[in-house]
Amino acid sequence: MKIAVVHDYFTQQGGAEKVAEVIYNMLPGADLFATVAFKDKLPESLQNVKVHTSWMQRLPFIRRYYRFYFPLYPLAVESLDLRNYDLVISSSSSYVKGVRAHPNAIHVCYCHTPMRWVWSYETYSARESFGGPVRAILPTVIRALRSWDSGAARQPDHFIANSNVVAQRIKRAYHRHAEVIQPPIEIERFEVSHERGDYYIILSRLVSYKRIDLAVEAFTRMGKKLVVMGDGPALAGLRSHAGPTIQFLGRVSDKEVEKQVSRCMALIFPGEEDFGMAPLEVAASGRPTIGYRAGGAVESIAENETGVFFDRQTVEDLIDAVERFEKLEWSPTVIRRHAEKFSVQVFQDRLAKFLQRVGIPIETEDIVRLENRVELRTAIKLKSERLKEIDDLQPSR
Repeated sequence: MKIAVVHDYFTQQGGAEKVAEVIYNMLPGADLFATVAFKDKLPESLQNVKVHTSWMQRLPFIRRYYRFYFPLYPLAVESLDLRNYDLVISSSSSYVKGVRAHPNAIHVCYCHTPMRWVWSYETYSARESFGGPVRAILPTVIRALRSWDSGAARQPDHFIANSNVVAQRIKRAYHRHAEVIQPPIEIERFEVSHERGDYYIILSRLVSYKRIDLAVEAFTRMGKKLVVMGDGPALAGLRSHAGPTIQFLGRVSDKEVEKQVSRCMALIFPGEEDFGMAPLEVAASGRPTIGYRAGGAVESIAENETGVFFDRQTVEDLIDAVERFEKLEWSPTVIRRHAEKFSVQVFQDRLAKFLQRVGIPIETEDIVRLENRVELRTAIKLKSERLKEIDDLQPSR
């Protein structure tokens, strides 16, 4: 059986790219496709993998202006040659659900969300600094893309959504049913630490819709320490409004992320996400989250067990949530065990069973390729046994 895994584009490192990485690595012999791929933006395990890209890869200044070429992506997706593949799995938050597979192939789309800027244009554009000429022409382009996207959504034989919220969006936008399989969390990367700092963290791409501005203003007003890890177009604006207690680390190594996460007070999660993997990565270190009650966060955060919510995206509501958070006690054991429900192993098993159910003739043990499975399970068990001891060392508030 010939298998193709197709991702929209490898131009940044985020949750969608992690999902594509796990899907590719669990399918021995699969080929990897994308419209555009920048090697330094590929996940670590894909650095030496051949990525079959479209003609867009050769466009002038593509690295700098890949966002501005967005009207061309539908053409690039349709140009990918997948005629010889029996199974196509697309990892899509925008275009690649529209790839043309062989009529006898099975196409499964893992959908991170329907195109946000197409189906929620008014909300999306309100937070972007588009100039007058761009705002004048964008609605026409968006209408054309919406029409194309509706047709593209008929290409997959099956949809998988990363959350119940996204499954509902798929139903509204495409009139398609989607199975819900939450994204994989590499919980084995993270350790529960005996040390505890006096700072909160942001772990995110710095783009406007993630509402990092709320956290920067709130923590500046409270005079509490906030460490921001991540990069993106909103960085300059955030810096200009930040007080002396806000520290921007930019894009940091995995090792630095793991260190900062394990010692933080909590993650601040102020945006509405399709799912939001960061609260679970932080939970794998036994640390809680203060999050906005919307989107996928309501599925990844257990209220008053692994975090607290705030109900309005205002500075005042976030400050109130921080104050409530600091009055509660938190168990690293409970938080870590919650994260284990979303492990890579769980994701791979669920995806394998789904593929079997829709007619893919591959045995589960052939499809799930997790190295040292027995050793990994043993390590996780030992970590869980140590958590009770760490609980007893937590200072009371």
